[in-house]
Amino acid sequence: MTSEEQTHAPLKPSPAAGTLWCPEAGRPRPLQSPGLRRVSGRHVGRGGVARVRRPSRWRRSRSPRGARRGRCSPTSTTSPWRWATGARAGRGTPPTSSSSSAPARSAAPSPWPRACATACVSCAASACGTQVPPRPDERPPRPDKTRPDKPLPFPRADESPTAPRSPSPQGPLSPPDVQFLASVLPPDTEPAFFDHLRALDCSGVTLRALPEGSLAFPGVPLLQVSGPLLVVQLLETPLLCLVSYASLIATNAARLRLIAGPEKRLLEMGLRRAQGPDGGLTASTYSYLGGFDASSNMLAGQLRGVPVAGTLAHSFITSFSGTEVSPDPMLAPAAGPGPRVDLAACVEAWLERVCVHLGLGVHEPHRGERVAFVAYALAFPQAFYGLLDTYSVQRSGLPNFLAVALALGQLGYQAVGVRLDSGDLLQQAQEIRGVFRTIAAQFQVPWLESVPIAVSNNIDEEELARLAQEGSEVNVIGIGTNVVTCPRQPSLGCVYKLVSVGGQPRMKLTEDPEKQTLPGSKAAFRLLGSDGSLLLDVLQLAEEPPPQAGQELRVWPRGARESCTVRPAHVEPLLRLWVQQGQLCEPLPSLAESRALAQLSLRCLSPAHRWLEQPALYQVALSEKLQALVDRLTAGGAL
Repeated sequence: MTSEEQTHAPLKPSPAAGTLWCPEAGRPRPLQSPGLRRVSGRHVGRGGVARVRRPSRWRRSRSPRGARRGRCSPTSTTSPWRWATGARAGRGTPPTSSSSSAPARSAAPSPWPRACATACVSCAASACGTQVPPRPDERPPRPDKTRPDKPLPFPRADESPTAPRSPSPQGPLSPPDVQFLASVLPPDTEPAFFDHLRALDCSGVTLRALPEGSLAFPGVPLLQVSGPLLVVQLLETPLLCLVSYASLIATNAARLRLIAGPEKRLLEMGLRRAQGPDGGLTASTYSYLGGFDASSNMLAGQLRGVPVAGTLAHSFITSFSGTEVSPDPMLAPAAGPGPRVDLAACVEAWLERVCVHLGLGVHEPHRGERVAFVAYALAFPQAFYGLLDTYSVQRSGLPNFLAVALALGQLGYQAVGVRLDSGDLLQQAQEIRGVFRTIAAQFQVPWLESVPIAVSNNIDEEELARLAQEGSEVNVIGIGTNVVTCPRQPSLGCVYKLVSVGGQPRMKLTEDPEKQTLPGSKAAFRLLGSDGSLLLDVLQLAEEPPPQAGQELRVWPRGARESCTVRPAHVEPLLRLWVQQGQLCEPLPSLAESRALAQLSLRCLSPAHRWLEQPALYQVALSEKLQALVDRLTAGGAL
């Protein structure tokens, strides 16, 4: 059996572009922008980013019962592309019952046909996608008391991908799992059916997918799954669950990156607003993949290698009343041996000079805030950061910060930044930069001029565009709610559809043309011009010879009534084989490598395709043979 995952709901236009990765089964969907798709509620060009991870319970099958093939592809949406995120997977010839290398054993009767099947994951709207099988070390090991001896479905981080592995003693469903199913299914269900379920595993599954970080456009399979029909069918929900949200986040992040431009530093700070702990970890991981620079989520740094960054909290500052006395206010110079200095006393001396320069009374700055800054500076003299808006930016936060920063500077340390979390962020950043420059000139501390200014406070696409405009003094932008909750598009319409059973094509016909599927096991190719520009993507049946560079090719653009010809200078195959017969075929890329590919993929898009509003539509075309198959099945009512 063959099936594909696709998204059908269109996305709305928005001023940012991004992409989603879809590793094994879930095609990313573009953000709400005609040209950019959303990754986490944001629009990212006409496409998106999707990610799929390996199901944690895949197991080897001792006796495959037919093969099913599945494919993921993006559905048409307002954005032309998406990011594909997740496990690499792709299309492969469906395994037969005799193709398994594991010893065969008698199988219990099953209502499912014992045929080869293929399924695909895709998005109906235009999208960018890449798919890669989950990294073996992507999730922390979790003890499983019910299945202590259950082997991992893929090699461990410390295990060679090609190392021989013994057959699994049991399938993906444990005895308690089967017992629960028996308790909720009709009481007259044949007992042999549950025996059949116990014998299931994923040793007959083959996956082809776009590499993680690639662009995925509407209709192009993100992931293709082949294997036993029942097994491939059971994989639908877990694959879609794993792919959709991660791809949405990555696409949204990519869109926000396009809005911010390459110079601004973007921090993901949305863990408190995320959809639970798992959703928070996914958002932190894939916002980084989509183009953010770091996350405040320490777990994402520990488990996924995401760079972490952050500042101090308002609650830290307000916890100080000003009467606290440090047990050790002495600080040694940064350069090495030298007399230790009472930092608190030094700060008070600098405060008088700063207040005179700013025209403030020395008693105006909040003392509790200043004591909090001193405590933080004593703990982290080389990473002092000031949060300025707890009481008053101009009358308290700024002078207190300057006093502590100048006192640290006297000892050879340099403050690393300030943050604003309320008010007109752009205007305040301009004013603060002006003060930094005058104070730097007044006291001969040139480094103060370039202290980074970070901002946060429910920043959406419109505010981000404002903060990123030319002449802005904002250096770092923290985004939380609007990257992890995807408010403009809270879900990604990836679908997983059967496209072939036993080598025979299958097609879904419906009154809604956008929901019709493309039949048969397919191959996908990207055609490029001599300058490396993207011309179009071509879908063809798997048995067709691949397009050749320099040769004329006749294709049928989707939605068009007539064919056209194209002569590509370069041809790139899109779907790669990642898992064959349940075994990983090659090492998976690191998160940093997938992120680099995503950024490179975005740069390959023409400016017209990256427009945040009304972007140009990227063409996806069918080969003549595939178009003829579609016409035949449509006229005959499919199979």
